[in-house]
Amino acid sequence: MRPIDAELLAGSALYREVVLAKLAHARESVWIATANVKAMYVEGKAGKFVPLLEVLDGLAARGVALRLLHAELPSRPFRAAFDARARLVKGGLEMKVCPRVHFKAVVVDGAWVYLGSANLTGAGLGAKGDDVRNFEMGFVTEDFDVIDRTTALFDAVWNGAECRGCRLRTVCPDPILPSGVGQAKKQGGKQGRDAVRLGQSRRLRR
Repeated sequence: MRPIDAELLAGSALYREVVLAKLAHARESVWIATANVKAMYVEGKAGKFVPLLEVLDGLAARGVALRLLHAELPSRPFRAAFDARARLVKGGLEMKVCPRVHFKAVVVDGAWVYLGSANLTGAGLGAKGDDVRNFEMGFVTEDFDVIDRTTALFDAVWNGAECRGCRLRTVCPDPILPSGVGQAKKQGGKQGRDAVRLGQSRRLRR
């Protein structure tokens, strides 16, 4: 046990701090882990509310690396909005699905992290009013150990390190690690080592 410098947030304060203050102003990278993904709106310039995907598209245009790790198929409105943004479709927003992902995290520039209960939805991290949004809590910190442990878990799932021994593989809609890779590795040699290319962006299955 050791003390950390962190701030506990709840309700709309999560939206203001996580999305408006940090995510929207990322300079290098944004990694998001969430169970559910839905189309959500955030406050843009001049007080106008815009889709979060518009904000992410703007970040991608500036060269910010975007990753979204999610457990369920995103909502239809989200998928339609995603498909309409060529930059995101071509890799500006990398997406991978793992049905075991239930932790919610936003890591910005590898130097700041949110951990809590809110999903990437309007009622979670979105701009919905206090009288309709979910009751959510979470904390934000720049603590190096918390960031390191969060990114380590994210990276392990993202790269398929947990796939080979996963007992939910039969219900996984799009396994990150291809089937049969265990046998290929056992065979050894260059062919076995090159059989898997990890970290590739995966298109959404319809």
